[in-house]
Amino acid sequence: MYINVIKHAKKWVALSATVALLSVGMLFVKGLNYGIDFTGGNLFQVKFENALPLGEVNGFLDKLSVNIPQLNSTSRKVQISEDNNIIIRTQEMSEEQKNSFLKDLESLGTYKIEKTEKVGASIGQELKSSAVYSLVIGAVLITLYITMRFEFKFAIAAVITLIHDVVIAVGGISMLGYEVNTPFIAAVLTILGYSINDTIVVFDRIRESLKKKSDLTFGELLDKSMNQVMIRSLNTSITTLLAVVAILVFGGDSLRTFIGTLLIGILAGTYSSIFLATPLVYFFEKNRDDKYEPKKEEHHEHHGDAKEKIVV
Repeated sequence: MYINVIKHAKKWVALSATVALLSVGMLFVKGLNYGIDFTGGNLFQVKFENALPLGEVNGFLDKLSVNIPQLNSTSRKVQISEDNNIIIRTQEMSEEQKNSFLKDLESLGTYKIEKTEKVGASIGQELKSSAVYSLVIGAVLITLYITMRFEFKFAIAAVITLIHDVVIAVGGISMLGYEVNTPFIAAVLTILGYSINDTIVVFDRIRESLKKKSDLTFGELLDKSMNQVMIRSLNTSITTLLAVVAILVFGGDSLRTFIGTLLIGILAGTYSSIFLATPLVYFFEKNRDDKYEPKKEEHHEHHGDAKEKIVV
């Protein structure tokens, strides 16, 4: 099966742009659910013997907020998950307030502390800045690497592809409402590495094809190169996705944001390395069609049994 990507290049790029814009819109409308890693504060994850409705928990916390202001409705987030687990995030508490809160919590029933965390606001801001620097530095290094290995226009296409993948992954996490924490940043950096690896495989085959004499136009040569490596890319992505889905199903809440981000990013990266990176290279290098003008009429003048190809 032969997929003619360049023929429908504008459609593929338009689809990518639409999904990316929807993701950006989701970020503006809904924003990100920052964890205490970035906002600072306290996190309590406790497991009760009996299930508790959200309304009862919120009502109880409202009463406690008289003595512990960090528990008021505007400063806290409450989430009830599986197995009677309750996750409560608050603004930063003192050690005395924390101990008082945990003692008062016994009024709701017998519970076991699963996890408690505390991060200062200044540390949270520092983590935010470090995360942004990591992403920017990663993108710059990738641009330099591809420029040295291929050409600058190839590097620009690769970086646009990476931005596309990251934006869609972040927008997806915003839509799902998953908590954004330090593992989320690790997942985004992993997406950068995974996506660029897929894109470089395609670009490497294009570069090899450009070195050979051909009667194909530049666009046809890009299609041919992409089709030669497409099955390899799809097989790699499917294998990776099977492992990611298994961890997402059985890994528990603590891995949900990390694995969810990877899942969305890998899907976006698999699509973009085939249907976005190659069309972008074509748009940037359209003038190369002059170099690769087809000579098919001369070459096949006396040959009527040319091989057929299936075009999708």
